[in-house]
Amino acid sequence: MRIGPSYQQAAQPVTYPAMDTQSTAQGSVAILLPIMGLVFIAFLVIGLAMPVLPLHVHQGLGFGTFVVGLVAGSQFAASLVSRVWAGRQADTRGAKQAVIAGLLASAAAGLLYLVSLSFVSKPETSVAILLLGRAVLGAGESFIITGAQTWGLALAGARNTGKVLAWMGTAMYAAFALGAPIGTTLYGAYGFTAIALATTLVPLAALLLAAPVRRVTPTARAHAPLSAVIGAVWVPGVGLALSSFAFGAMIAFVSLLFVARGWTVWPAFTSFAMAFILARVFLGHLADRFGGARVALIFVLIEAAGQAVLWAAPWSALGSVGAALTGFGYSLVYPGFGVEAVRRAPPQSRGLAMGAYTAFLDLTLALASPLLGLIAGVAGIGSVFLTSAVVVLCAAVIAMRLLTPSMRRAGAIRGLASGKLIDTLPTSLAAKAK
Repeated sequence: MRIGPSYQQAAQPVTYPAMDTQSTAQGSVAILLPIMGLVFIAFLVIGLAMPVLPLHVHQGLGFGTFVVGLVAGSQFAASLVSRVWAGRQADTRGAKQAVIAGLLASAAAGLLYLVSLSFVSKPETSVAILLLGRAVLGAGESFIITGAQTWGLALAGARNTGKVLAWMGTAMYAAFALGAPIGTTLYGAYGFTAIALATTLVPLAALLLAAPVRRVTPTARAHAPLSAVIGAVWVPGVGLALSSFAFGAMIAFVSLLFVARGWTVWPAFTSFAMAFILARVFLGHLADRFGGARVALIFVLIEAAGQAVLWAAPWSALGSVGAALTGFGYSLVYPGFGVEAVRRAPPQSRGLAMGAYTAFLDLTLALASPLLGLIAGVAGIGSVFLTSAVVVLCAAVIAMRLLTPSMRRAGAIRGLASGKLIDTLPTSLAAKAK
C-alpha cells in the first residue's frame, strides 16, 4: 500500500515557513489561548443542545426515535459535507475569516431554532426548520474548528501541529462537558426557547472577542489539487476513522451498557472526559516531540484496551476504568494521526488538509452508531465494545505502516553515522555498490 502523497513524498524532509521557528520561540500555548477561547465559546452552543434536543423533538414535538436520530445526526452530515469547503476557505481567504463565517452561521442556526418554535402546532413544519438549523450549525462548526486549527498552525508553527490539534480539541470537548449541564438547566427552567436564544447570542458575543486576535495571511498562493491533498491525508484519515469507532460507541452505547448491568451511568462519562482532557493538557506535546505515528500507535493500543475492559468488566468500578482508558487513549490519537496528515500535505493547503482529515471523523460518527446498534441488537450491548476494540486495533496497523518510512530514514542516518550506509540501501542499489 502506497502511503506517500502524490504531491509531496513523505520520505522527503519537511520544510517549514520561516514564521514557524519564530512563532515557536514566542511560546505556542500563549499564542493559542485566544483562539482556544473562541473555540470554547463557539462550541458551548452545541454542548447546550446535546442533552435536550432529543427531549424537545420527542416530548415537545411528539416524534419517535427515528426522527430524533435524524435531527441529531443532520449536524454531523452537514459537517462532513462542508469540511473540504471550510478548509479551502481557510487557506484562500484566511483562517480568521473562516472562523467568523462559522460564528455567523451558528447564529443563523439559532435564529432557525427560534423560527421553528413558531410552528410547534405544526410539528412537521417545525421539525423541518429545526433540521435546516442543525445543518447550518454543522456547517458553522466545520468552519470554526477548521479555521481555528489552521489559524493555530499559522501562529504556532507546523512544528507544533500536535500541540495545536490537542489544545483546540481540549477547548471543544470542555465546551461540550460544560454546555450539557447548563443546557439541561436552561431547558428545565425556560424550555427550548432558552436554547435557541443562547445559540443565537453566544456566537455573536464570540465575534466581539475575535476582533482583536491577530489575523494571519492566507497560505494558498496557488491551489493544490484536491486529489493531492486527499492523497496526502487519506491514510492517517483512515487511522482516525478506525480509532473513532470507540468514541462512537461511548457517546451512543456506554450509558445503555451501564444501565443494563445495573450501574450508575454518570461515572462512565466523567471518567472518559476527565482522562481525555488531562491527557490533552499534559501530554499534548508528545506527537510533536516523538512523532505522530509513534504516539498514535501507543495510544490506539490503550484505547483498544479500554474498550476490551468495558466489554469484560464485572463491576462498575472496572467499567469506569475502561471508560477512562478509552478517553486517555483516544485523546492523542487525533493529534497523532493529524501530525502525519499535516506533514504529508502541501504547506499552502494546511486548512484543506485539516478539513479533509477531520471529515474521516465525521464519516465514522455518521456510520458507527447504526452499525454498532445492529450488532447490539443481534449479540447484546456488550458486543458493541468488543467489536469496537477489534476495529480500533486495526488503526494500530495503520500507525505501524505510517511509522515504517520514519524507521527506514532513521536506519539510514544511523548507517551513515557508523560508516555502513551501504547496509541501509535498497537491495538492488546495495548490490551495485558492492
